[in-house]
Amino acid sequence: MAVASIYRRILPSPPAIEFASSEGKRLFSEALQSGTMEGFFRLISYFQTQSEPAYCGLASLSVVLNALEIDPRRKWKGPWRWFDESMLDCCEPLDKVKAEGITFGKVACLAHCAGAKVEAFHTNQSTIGHFRDHVIKCTSTEDCHLIASYHRKPFKQTGSGHFSPIGGYHAGSDMALILDVARFKYPPHWVPLTLLWEAMDTIDEATGCPRGFMLLSRLQKASSLLYTLSCRHESWVSMAKYLTDDVPILLKSEGLHTVPEVLNVIFKSLPTNAGDFIKWVAEVRRQEEDEPRLSMEEKERLAVKEEVLQQVHETELFKFVSDFLLSARSCCANLLSSRDKDLLPEIAATVCCQGAALLSGDLGASESFCCSETCIKCLRANGDAPMTVVSGTVVSNGNKQGVDMLIPVSPGNSKSCCSFSHNNCVVMHPTINDVFTVLLLALPPQTWIGIKDDRLLAEIHGLVSIENLPDVLEQEVLHLQRQLHFLKEMQR
Repeated sequence: MAVASIYRRILPSPPAIEFASSEGKRLFSEALQSGTMEGFFRLISYFQTQSEPAYCGLASLSVVLNALEIDPRRKWKGPWRWFDESMLDCCEPLDKVKAEGITFGKVACLAHCAGAKVEAFHTNQSTIGHFRDHVIKCTSTEDCHLIASYHRKPFKQTGSGHFSPIGGYHAGSDMALILDVARFKYPPHWVPLTLLWEAMDTIDEATGCPRGFMLLSRLQKASSLLYTLSCRHESWVSMAKYLTDDVPILLKSEGLHTVPEVLNVIFKSLPTNAGDFIKWVAEVRRQEEDEPRLSMEEKERLAVKEEVLQQVHETELFKFVSDFLLSARSCCANLLSSRDKDLLPEIAATVCCQGAALLSGDLGASESFCCSETCIKCLRANGDAPMTVVSGTVVSNGNKQGVDMLIPVSPGNSKSCCSFSHNNCVVMHPTINDVFTVLLLALPPQTWIGIKDDRLLAEIHGLVSIENLPDVLEQEVLHLQRQLHFLKEMQR
C-alpha cells in the first residue's frame, strides 16, 4: 500500500521563530553584535541534512566534528577523509540506528571514539543556569559546540526525540538557535531557552533516563592510534562495571601472592563477550587496479600503529599476560573463545566484509558480503621497508569487490598461533594478548590498592605504571583511561 508523501511541516510559531523570518534575522543580527554567534559560521559551513529519518544524532555529530576540523584518519570516498553519518558506526550498528534511532549515551560515545573531547550532561546532572552558561560559552567561540537532545512536543512540533546542534544565543530574549538537521521537516529556528530546557528534561523511553546536552571540542592531544573501547555491543555495560567496580573488590577478597594469581582472579570472571569491549583498529581501502602501493600517509599511519604494538610487546606485563593465556584452560573460557578469533584469516575475512560494506555505503548489510579469498602481501612505499597488507575478494549479490586491510605487525615468537612469516622474519599482528595487556594498563590506579601482599602490590604497580612507558604507548593508554572513565560516567 502506497504511503502518502509529505513536503515539510509548518513550523509552529510561537513558540519557535523561523531563522529566515524578519524577526529571526533581527535576532541573528543582534546576537552577532553581542558576540554569541561565533560558532554559527563554522557549523553552517558544514551543516547537513540527516540522510535517514532516524539519523538526527549521527548528522548532528557529523556537522560538529567537521566544524571542529577533527581528522577522522580514515577515508570517506576517493582520497578524502571526512566525517559522514555512514562512518559513525563504532558504538551502534547503522542498521539498528536506522530502525530505532540512537540514545544520548551512544551519541556521546561516538563523539569520544571519533576523537572529540566530550562533556555530556543529562538534565538531572545539571541546572538550567548551568545549561545557559554553556550555551553562552559555546556560541561565543569557534572551539566548542553544543548538541542538544530533546523532545519535540514542548515546541508543538510533530515527532518525538531529536538531536540538533545549537548555533547561537540571543541574550535579550533568552533564545537559542536550533540548527535542525531534519531540514526536510523544519528549518533552523529560535526557541526560548527555558522551553529548550523543558524539552531536554524529558525521559527517553529507550533508556529510562532524561535527555540532555553535550559539549564537543578538540582534544589537545590525538586520540587512540591502535586500540579503542567499544560500546557497539550491549555487553559493554557489564564489562565497564566489572572493570571499574567489581575487579577492585575481587582483588581485596582474595589471598593473592603472585602476578598469575592476580590475572586469574581478573580473567576467570570476565563477562561474556569481553573481547567485544576493546578492539584494535584496522584500516581498509579499495584495491587499486594498477600495481598496489602504499601512499606515504598510509605508511606513516601504519608505522605509528606498529610502534605502539611493538612497545606493548616490550612491556613486562605483556609477557605475564601471554604466559598466563597460553596456560589458561577451563578457568578462562571467555578469553579462550576470543583467542580463536585471533587467527589472521578469520580477522581478515570479517574486516574485509565490513570494509566492503562501508566502502559501498551499505554498512548495515555487511552480513550479505562474503569474503571468498584472502592473501597476505608485502607492499612498499617509495622503496622503503615492506609493510603487511591482507587483500580479500568480497562477493555480494554476484558482484566482486577487492579490499585491502593494512595490518600492523611486530617481531614475534614462532611458537605463537598468531604469528606468520613476513620477509623471512616471524611477526605478529595484534591479538588478544596485547589487547588485554593494554586494557590492564588502562585500569584506574586505585584498582590495585586492595591487594594485601605488599611485595605483590609493589610488583603490580611496577607492571601497570604508565609513568615509565614510551610516550606513544603512554598516550594510547591515557586515551583508553579517558574512554573507560567516560563510559562509566555514561552509566549514571
